[in-house]
Amino acid sequence: MAYVELSRRDINVLEKIKDPEFDPSLLVQVDSTLPKDPHISDPEEYQTISQQERDIILSIQKLEMRQARQQSSGVADIDVVAEYRNCVSRLGQLVQAHPQYASVRNNRAQALRRLYGDAMLVADAPRSPQALFQDVDNAERSEAAMTALADLDHAISLLTPKVAYSRLSPQVARTLSNAHTQRAAIYLMTSKLLGSKPASVDATRPEAGWSRLEFEERASRDFAMGGRYGNEIAKGLAVSTNPTAKLCGQMVREAMKKEYGPSFAS
Repeated sequence: MAYVELSRRDINVLEKIKDPEFDPSLLVQVDSTLPKDPHISDPEEYQTISQQERDIILSIQKLEMRQARQQSSGVADIDVVAEYRNCVSRLGQLVQAHPQYASVRNNRAQALRRLYGDAMLVADAPRSPQALFQDVDNAERSEAAMTALADLDHAISLLTPKVAYSRLSPQVARTLSNAHTQRAAIYLMTSKLLGSKPASVDATRPEAGWSRLEFEERASRDFAMGGRYGNEIAKGLAVSTNPTAKLCGQMVREAMKKEYGPSFAS
């Protein structure tokens, strides 16, 4: 197998293809000495809040294990669904008590995706095997979508650096990466279903009236941001969901095969 050593400039060009907004001067700088949440500077207060959050997440993880044991029977565990809904309610109480704590908003959005699936923005969406709720009316689904998207928007807004060259704590970078990636997953699923099914987005949301291509482009952009904050899978998905990036990527691969020979592809 041939190995090609790329220069820093070559790497930056490839990153630009993956993420059209990539700027090497704005690479995320992680600093573990920073507060774990920029809006909660008191370490003891942060520890108290994050422990409450971890307790709820632990409850959800136990429900997931219980659900996995039940899957072989092919029958949904009604108690698991009810308890999952209770965990979402507990996360909501923590959001109300600490509205500036972004991590809990990200986790509530993730729990809602588990309950309702990523097709929350699509009316009469087909059943998703990943969703615990299989038969949900459009009103309930729409309300869940509003909450999940609002949580992700708010989490991103709370933690996104306002100036270039900002340093982030590992916790902030992880939450930003997860929030962008989750929103991208919802947008991507919506783009796949639009056409066969109509979108059903509240008129107050910016997504109202988006076309299938707009959902796909926004998904690609969020995946790119998720990758920028540390999620390598999201970075790859940004390319696969971006028509321009896919075309550019193919052109670059062909050019590099001509430059370095057929062995480059291997």
